[in-house]
Amino acid sequence: MERPTKEQILELPLYVGLDLSEIKIIENEQDATDALKELENETCLGFDTESKPIFRKGEVSPGPALIQLATQSKAFLFPTRFPAAVAAVSQILSNSNIQKVGFGLKGDNKELRNKLNIDIVNTQDLSVTLKNLAGEKNSIGARAAVAMVLKARLGKGAQKSNWGAYPLKKNQIQYAANDAHSAICIEQTLNRKIIKGKSLEPV
Repeated sequence: MERPTKEQILELPLYVGLDLSEIKIIENEQDATDALKELENETCLGFDTESKPIFRKGEVSPGPALIQLATQSKAFLFPTRFPAAVAAVSQILSNSNIQKVGFGLKGDNKELRNKLNIDIVNTQDLSVTLKNLAGEKNSIGARAAVAMVLKARLGKGAQKSNWGAYPLKKNQIQYAANDAHSAICIEQTLNRKIIKGKSLEPV
């Protein structure tokens, strides 16, 4: 496995993740109850957060505006403006029986703890996993990882949009869902490629 160049990534087909019909936004108690029923028995979930971009020097981040969890077939978006969403996602993130996989989790974990008093447990940072597998000095981000493992180009068009605004736009919803969805797809692809006692096969 080798980290692809920017030029190589641009030549790949766009990552096709989840359709809008497969993405659920959690806004109230009923949404939260339904999400918990679907997620509490999962063993591994893709995970990510989105925060309002900081452009001014010295400006302090208000913390995550959105928390995303995904299975291979569905994504759940938890806007932190809704108490029911925060309470539900906190149950999943603090559940030690469910592994949460994503990229650059150290910063996410700190923000969740400091801003929302959420302690996330049982995590795997794919940035570090892929860095070690590829023998790289630097960690590998989501865009490079999707190219390496899934042979696709992860769209980043909504990355610096205003995540503090609501309701979310369609492109924000799909972008947020695909970040978490691509993480679980990478994790499961790596698991299929790893043979006990042997190194990773080329993907």
